[in-house]
Amino acid sequence: MDAFLDLFREYDIPGAFWVNIQLTFWAAVISLVLGVVLVMMRICPVSSLRGFATAYVEFFKNMPLTIIMVFMVLGMFGQLKLSFSDDFDINFFWLAVTGLALYTASFVCESLRSGINTVPLGQAEACRALGLSFWQSASQVILPQAFRGSVAPMGNTLIALIKNSTVAAAASVTTETSSVMSDMIEFHASQILQIFFIFAMGYVILIIPIGLLTTYLSNRLAVRR
Repeated sequence: MDAFLDLFREYDIPGAFWVNIQLTFWAAVISLVLGVVLVMMRICPVSSLRGFATAYVEFFKNMPLTIIMVFMVLGMFGQLKLSFSDDFDINFFWLAVTGLALYTASFVCESLRSGINTVPLGQAEACRALGLSFWQSASQVILPQAFRGSVAPMGNTLIALIKNSTVAAAASVTTETSSVMSDMIEFHASQILQIFFIFAMGYVILIIPIGLLTTYLSNRLAVRR
């Protein structure tokens, strides 16, 4: 027990998890907005928009997240001079959020599209019969039902995002869990089992409630047909 307490005294472990929670929160908000836009484009009648959304999803879905993170630092910041702040820590934080959001948006889009596939075709036909435009039928009829039908895959996407937030180290975020864990192992190699247990249990504590909540909501909000 003393070994665990000594590690907590020497390193700001709760602060490291808090950084990952913030990364997850902002990336989740941005990716949700972008994912909704993408799924609207994927089901819209305009072929050019469908093509763009499909290309975006396929590109980012099959691109390793580490490469995206490295590109955000070396490409967007280093070459294209994209900067969110003069403070390096804040700037790299938001570069990491941007990379996570761009990557996760493709999975949000696919999750919502799976929810759209649960909506009966008759719903869209009824909307057309009532004279609703595509955007009206999509936003007022199809998407609300799609959200209800995609709670479980959206929950899985959020869980994956929490774990993916550890890749922020590749975007030079030095205060998140994987960076702190690396430092701890470097200077306390004899306590590697305790270090592993601390971070493993930290992520278990974060992820299990989300899994339980999404399972409950999935059953509670499921559309009975």
